[in-house]
Amino acid sequence: MAGAAHCSLQAKRLLLDPKFEGYKLSLEPLACYQLGLDAAVAEVQLRDDQYTLDHMRAFGMYNYLHLDSWYQDNVYYVDQFGRVMNLSVTLDTALQKPREVFRLPTDLTACDNRLCASMHFSSSTWVTLSDGTGRLYLIKSGKRGSSASEKWEIVFNEELGSPFIVAHSVSFVKADAHSLAVLLLRVEKDELDTKGSGFHVTLEWVTVAEGKEGDHRYEIIKRRVLQGKSVPHYAAIEPSGDGLMIVSHKPFTFMQSESDKLEENDDAKVSNEKKDPLYYWQQTEDDVTITVHLPQDITRDDIKIHFSPDNICVTLKDQPPFMEGKLYSSVDHESCTWIIREDKSLEISLIKKNEGCRWTELIIGDTRGEFIMDPSQCSEIAESLMHLTSEVMNPNPDKEKPPCNAQELEECDAFLEDGASLCRFDGDSLKITHIINLGSNQYLFSVVVNPKEMPCFCLRHDVDALLWQPHSDQPENMWEHIATFNALGYVQASKQDKKFMACAPDYSYAALCECLRRVFIYRQPTPLATVLYNRKEGRQVGQVAKQLVATLEANDPILGFQATSERLFVLTTKTLFLIKVNSGN
Repeated sequence: MAGAAHCSLQAKRLLLDPKFEGYKLSLEPLACYQLGLDAAVAEVQLRDDQYTLDHMRAFGMYNYLHLDSWYQDNVYYVDQFGRVMNLSVTLDTALQKPREVFRLPTDLTACDNRLCASMHFSSSTWVTLSDGTGRLYLIKSGKRGSSASEKWEIVFNEELGSPFIVAHSVSFVKADAHSLAVLLLRVEKDELDTKGSGFHVTLEWVTVAEGKEGDHRYEIIKRRVLQGKSVPHYAAIEPSGDGLMIVSHKPFTFMQSESDKLEENDDAKVSNEKKDPLYYWQQTEDDVTITVHLPQDITRDDIKIHFSPDNICVTLKDQPPFMEGKLYSSVDHESCTWIIREDKSLEISLIKKNEGCRWTELIIGDTRGEFIMDPSQCSEIAESLMHLTSEVMNPNPDKEKPPCNAQELEECDAFLEDGASLCRFDGDSLKITHIINLGSNQYLFSVVVNPKEMPCFCLRHDVDALLWQPHSDQPENMWEHIATFNALGYVQASKQDKKFMACAPDYSYAALCECLRRVFIYRQPTPLATVLYNRKEGRQVGQVAKQLVATLEANDPILGFQATSERLFVLTTKTLFLIKVNSGN
């Protein structure tokens, strides 16, 4: 993690509404349709040995309803007979019964320690499927959603060890060969963990590729395993198959093979041999001074230094750049100088453009130098921090305005997982390249806005919920803020019985459901057709955000929940409900 770039999420101010006044409860009727299922959903209850919070998050709160983002209003589920059932909606008033598109070859009831069957739609013609017993199926489906062109055909079928669920999958072409990358989630017994829960979580990244030279058989070409101590909130493979992004409370690391460990030990030996810093640097409020010890044969004519407002490049004797990169902050490049001192060392002076700005590093990401702090600077920093420390506990309990009063916080402002982080792993080096400390930005849910991109994830920022779209091919804008659901972060925290959250791919509404019966819908603010005044302030209100509540006519627990731009799909053990949220126009 030492070489990882520490990033931050940049919210777009234009997408924030600081004057949002809250949701108004609307009594407008919602059209709700229900379909009875021929056979119950293949729900798998947690066993007695699956007692941890991780088991509950991974399997107990599993969403049994799968939305096909490649085709509009297309949902799937697996029933107790191992049949993959599909409902494709074109007209709400002419709903067809769910139809069978595929049947799992294995008898689900024969395996005692199985998990729930899971699936993911890798592309418009490929499906990844697991029966919950540890077997992975890669299926060529044809164009889905229409019985005429849809034909599910098993292309790859292999036992991959202990039972798992499919967390994510992508389809891509690399080196002229079609490949599929699949992410498998397991919660496994950890014999070495005597103080914790006794379990660890693994994510297995499996890459399956088509054979070359006319061989159309698919086979596994790579298997990599990450291990952590908490179930990830979000885990997705990049569309190119080159990387992986994970949001989790506790960090994940790749499990190394023996050859990788030997290579790393050799690298560690080499790095230990090179202990001396490449350069030393100091700073004042006005400038930065860099000192480099030169080799004996270097003369003034061998040194070439290029200054620019944000970069520096130092070259010695036509060799590759000795120092090169982006500076921590801007400099006045026309005033920067360099000299060779009597002790044959090179001294470079950089004049800060922002006087008083304290640099935490010289060249961003370059750890080969050593910062030397002046003793007077040390005492100055210590003095500035003195007011934050005391030799006695709580030295001034009667202070009129304490800096923070925990009693003023509401229950929904307390976060159980303040240590969550977002990490991007490189598929080749298996190392973290980017990391974001999410702090109190609580993870809420994920949604596919564009099936050709990675899934978006929604985080709580203060009281709002912000939707972020990862762009793996844009290093400068890897996570883009694309939508805001006003006050949703605060509202959802008050729903203690909530089970699933979702939003429309066009951001027109967000929704959440409780474990039983109730569904809450929060629309984006819309202009009013009539005149409305705020009584307290006497001003006209231009737009209103509406909250709607739907109560399902069922007493069975909700097992699945999916949102499209027009409809909400809610799955219970024996019934599939459709709630019409937006009209098609």
